[in-house]
Amino acid sequence: MIRVLSVFGTRPEAIKMAPVVRALQGAPDRFESIICVSAQHRAMLDQVLRVFGLQADYDLDLMTAAQSPAEVTARVLERLPPLLRQIRPDVLLVQGDTMTSFAAAFAAYLERIPSGHVEAGLRTGNRYQPFPEEMNRVLTARLASIHFAPTPQARTALLSEGVPPADVHLTGNTVIDALLQTVQPNYSFRSPQLASLDPGRRLVLVTTHRRESFGAPLQATCAAIRELAGRHPDLQFVLPVHPNPQVKQTVERLLCDLPGMFLIEPVDYLEFVHLMNRAYLVLTDSGGVQEEAPSLGKPVLVLREVTERPEGVEAGTAVIVGTDRDRIVKVAGELLTSRQAYERMANAVNPYGDGQASGRIVSALAERFA
Repeated sequence: MIRVLSVFGTRPEAIKMAPVVRALQGAPDRFESIICVSAQHRAMLDQVLRVFGLQADYDLDLMTAAQSPAEVTARVLERLPPLLRQIRPDVLLVQGDTMTSFAAAFAAYLERIPSGHVEAGLRTGNRYQPFPEEMNRVLTARLASIHFAPTPQARTALLSEGVPPADVHLTGNTVIDALLQTVQPNYSFRSPQLASLDPGRRLVLVTTHRRESFGAPLQATCAAIRELAGRHPDLQFVLPVHPNPQVKQTVERLLCDLPGMFLIEPVDYLEFVHLMNRAYLVLTDSGGVQEEAPSLGKPVLVLREVTERPEGVEAGTAVIVGTDRDRIVKVAGELLTSRQAYERMANAVNPYGDGQASGRIVSALAERFA
């Protein structure tokens, strides 16, 4: 039996780890699967666990109001090591680029426990874009013993940094596994606000939460949305408002009076997947949405200056527009008025996977730690 401890703490981590945990649980003769959550994002994390029918075995419960990245890291390093000494897993799994991921991998290293990094090798090359996620990924890669790269470009990045080829496994992205396991035909929204969307009007889905977008960049994004609404009165917009006060206060102040705008509380993963599926166009600074939306045939405009997911841009499923008002309006306007431009993006091949990434990760763990 291979004892695997999966540690995660945010909604995106939980979405991408859920298929892996399910695959581990599906092989009880080979794996003992243990879940530890940091609760870096309490409510949004719990939503995902419910959707996938998962329950944490251990909960570090470290979330506090207005917590800083340093505080999250310190609390993980304080609370996780005693648990590691108690459980003594054969391998600890982390995902992506959060403070939980880096701190958990570091804690495992200090206990001489090997760690595996799901979604390894994503890079922008700029340590402050995105912040602090880029550095979290780089540091986690230095700590990990086995790396699960979602794309050939991610694998190449790891090899260029000196990671031994035998330690890198090309798997695809587990977010596609989660998406394909979740999306349903003829889905009916549970939220009264989403249920009230007009099916005869095109829907633009907007998500924004990055720290580097706080302040003037977020204000420019809101201005672009207002301009698009004025130019295209047939549109309706849905923006799940991130609870961070710097996002919430800005968005509500600048967009609350906009006709056709639905500012909603964050919805659970099941609702969000089908909100993407209902959308005509997606504007986002989220990494996961850049991967998910193309699988549903939705063009993505990336509200960031750089992305660690360039495969989508190269494949034609995404365009980087940053937070420049004129750029957002120009590119979105072209997609909203030119059917040819829209179809070119909507029908591009998604480079992020085939829905079988979790099985490949589990197979690699079985081979490495048996």
